[in-house]
Amino acid sequence: MAGLSACGREEYTTWSCRDTGGQKHVMVLKQAQMSFENQQFNFCGSLGTKSYFDQKCPPQAQDSSKVFTPSSGDLISNGTRFQCNAL
Repeated sequence: MAGLSACGREEYTTWSCRDTGGQKHVMVLKQAQMSFENQQFNFCGSLGTKSYFDQKCPPQAQDSSKVFTPSSGDLISNGTRFQCNAL
């Protein structure tokens, strides 16, 4: 009898994001990292429903370059708003 094991399997979520012009972007959340626009960002913390990511976390998480709200799919990247849907 063969069995499958989930040990060591990394979990990730892929999101399809659109900017205000309708252009598609892909974001991947994997453990405590975000991959977006061919760059990697570290998880800097959460406040309420918002999660903060940056390449180098600032002293205040809310000053991070990426602010993501998973419940609404709202992503703000360097002041640009994206609407994301989990795939």
